[in-house]
Amino acid sequence: MNDTFQLDRNQVRRAFSRAASRYEQHDALQREVGNRLREHLDFFDQPVRRVLDLGAGTGLGTLQLLQRYPQAQLVAADLAQPMLQQARHHAGWRGRRFARVTADAGQLPFADASFDMLYSNLCIQWLEAPQTLFAELLRVLRPGGFLLLTSFGPDTLRELRQAWAHADDRYPHVSRFLDMHDLGDAALMAGLRDPVLSSEALQMTYPDVAALLRELKGLGATNADQSRQRGLTGKSRYQRMLQAYPQQTDGRIGSSWEIITLHGHAPREGEARRTPQGQEASFSVEALRATRPKRSPPTS
Repeated sequence: MNDTFQLDRNQVRRAFSRAASRYEQHDALQREVGNRLREHLDFFDQPVRRVLDLGAGTGLGTLQLLQRYPQAQLVAADLAQPMLQQARHHAGWRGRRFARVTADAGQLPFADASFDMLYSNLCIQWLEAPQTLFAELLRVLRPGGFLLLTSFGPDTLRELRQAWAHADDRYPHVSRFLDMHDLGDAALMAGLRDPVLSSEALQMTYPDVAALLRELKGLGATNADQSRQRGLTGKSRYQRMLQAYPQQTDGRIGSSWEIITLHGHAPREGEARRTPQGQEASFSVEALRATRPKRSPPTS
């Protein structure tokens, strides 16, 4: 598994916190991916009482989930508290539509088996140790619960990454993302059942590279690689990057986005799931009593 790079979680939190007030001015891609992701809800036909929207941002996707499941209790969770503060106009007065919880996906503040569904749109690419992450996601799902998510793949921002590599090969200037096979392997090892993965390439166009960079900053999707350059980028390197970025025939620039979609089920009752202590299987008391052999009546 290609898991050699490290992300700066504090930088991720800072970037999304700074972007919160203007996030919905730049989230056209996130909305489109969310619309496509919600089509996968048809694969889950069990009752939905509690839903966790992980990496909910400003809560627009949470509100759309509520329209699908109006009787369910929804929880919007995000690492950046300012994002959830912006979500209050979607959450309604005193959160009557859905609750908001500041949470780190690697250590969720919820009890085991709390949710029937865990939904996450373009969030987990900002996390490390995918197997540990999936184990935590499965922990909070009830047996048989549904996990549905998207993530960026390694071809995301390919043109920008290559242009920066041409201008400056000492530091990474674009965050790196795990590929579909790494995510699938991590999910299987954590115990996800019946996983289905797909990868889709989307192409966005912008007037120029500066517009692309403004959009990334507006989304909070800035470079969070631990080995990134911490100081200001020199003007000469920046100009070399601009010159290396490929131009389209109409004068605009294109940007590639690889979208990985994954869905599957938490282990059902009696099936093993992987934990830090090893593989564990859970049973309800009622199930154990039902399978206990009955005593034969005494013979005289």
